[in-house]
Parts: sequence; structure tokens; C-alpha cells
Amino acid sequence: PNPHYVFRTTNIQSADGVTTALAIVQTWPKSKRIAHIHPDYSYGRNAFDHIKIVMKKMMPAAEIVSEGWPKLGTTDFSSHITKALASKPDLIVSSVWGGDYVALYKQALRYGMFQKAKFATTLALGVAPHALGKDHPEGVIAGVHSNYHFTYPAGDKWPYNKTFVERYHKRFNEYPNFQAEGAYTTTFMLKAAIEKANRLVGGWPEDDAIIAMLEGMMMAGPAGYVYIRPDNHQGYKDALIGFSKNTDEYPFPVLDPARIITIPIRSITAPPGWPKGEPTSTFTWIDKTWPQMKA
Repeated sequence: PNPHYVFRTTNIQSADGVTTALAIVQTWPKSKRIAHIHPDYSYGRNAFDHIKIVMKKMMPAAEIVSEGWPKLGTTDFSSHITKALASKPDLIVSSVWGGDYVALYKQALRYGMFQKAKFATTLALGVAPHALGKDHPEGVIAGVHSNYHFTYPAGDKWPYNKTFVERYHKRFNEYPNFQAEGAYTTTFMLKAAIEKANRLVGGWPEDDAIIAMLEGMMMAGPAGYVYIRPDNHQGYKDALIGFSKNTDEYPFPVLDPARIITIPIRSITAPPGWPKGEPTSTFTWIDKTWPQMKA
């Protein structure tokens, strides 16, 4: 489709699966038996595809021993948890997110899942931070949709984030998640585009004039720099992932500041001009251009 009037300012979705897989490769490269639990709709399928292609390239000795696909609206994840555990995995990977993730991890605690296998997620810390409790396991790969966590970049190194978090907390008495940061940054990008178009054309600009200003825009936001690629109107920013940790500062888990992983977004997404592919351009780009590691 031609996204003439549509822009997406949060990170491209394929980055979720790729980032999580690379964190696994870096942290637990000897994992051999991998079980998956993903939501049975587009997001879960996308995450699974991109995790799978990276693992094929980087950890070819690993095998998928179980797949669980909870339907939209699932509230009881017990059958998916027990199916994964029955396969005796070294590692369980999930892209279940939001309130569903809260239900999944709390139910998994009852089965001792986090003591029986390592655990990696694309979106463990993607919910409102206070939605997770201190009972959340520490040391799991805790994705943030490859976008943002309010503790990173640290306020002493990136004032944009410090200001945003402080103002958000003062107004709402809670800490922002990646959706809040995305909405905040989008508002300022749109504002900047309208103002620039206004200066160029005089008066209130037409839609196409605003679109022209958004295409190719780069802006500093709380998460870092965001770039809007002109050809697909997709936002790109360096990917972020890390490990869950409980601290005295917050009543919920946050990213362990000593174990944060950032990845340049250009190194994990298909470049401009790469042909459309199935399921995505990034999938075929990885499949065709990344080196194959030996088993």
C-alpha cells in the first residue's frame, strides 16, 4: 500500500523479534531446545517469524520443541504453559503482551516456569510499569517493543527523557510506557512539521505540505533520535532491550541498568530499496544477506 497519509513513529514491528533473538544469541547462545508462546494474530506471527529467522542464522543448532498460540481474548494460559514445559525446553520465548502478559507471567509462577527454563520476551516491560508486581521474575530478557523504557536513556545523560518522565509522573502519578512516549514524540513531530510548512507556504498548510515536512524528519525525543523514512513513512530509532530487575527505587521491575542492550536500527532492518518480501522485507533481507553460523 501507499502510505501517503499515514505515518508510524514508533519502531518498525520486525525489530521486536530481531532484537529479542539477538539478545538471546548474545546471552544464552548454548540454548538447544526452545519453546514458543505467541498470540495468534499478526503481531505474534510477526514476532515468531523474525525470531525464527535470526535463530536459523545465528543459532542453527537450536530447535523449536513447542509452539503455543493463544487466541485473542485468552485469559487462561495454563494449557500453553504446561505444553511448553512438557517439551523440556532450555528456553521459552514469548511475545504475549499487555494485560495478557501480566496474566501469563502470574499463571506461570504457579507452575514454577521461571525456575525450569530461561525466559525471553519481546514485550515484558511494554505495559504500564506499575502493572507488573515485585513477583515478576528477575533476569528474564524483558522487551520493550524495541522502543522505550522510562529509565533509559538515563536522565543525567539525556535531558529529554528526564524532563518527559518528571512531567508525566507529576501529571499522572505514574511512569510512562512506550505508548506514552510514542504519543508524546509524535505530537511534537507533527507540531514541528506544521510549523515548518506554515513558514514555507504562509497560513495553514495543506496536508501534502505537512506530509512533505514529515518525510525525512529526524527529531530528538525521550527515547533518543527518531527518523521518518520518506519511502514508507515508518519511524526508526535504535532498538532497546534488557533484563528485568527489582530495585528499591520502584515498586515494580525495571530494566537492569547494568545489562541494557541497544542495537543500531539500520543493522537489523531492510535498507531502503530492498524488494518487498514475505512475510516482510526485513525477513528476506536477513535470510539472504546475514552470514550463516555453523551449528
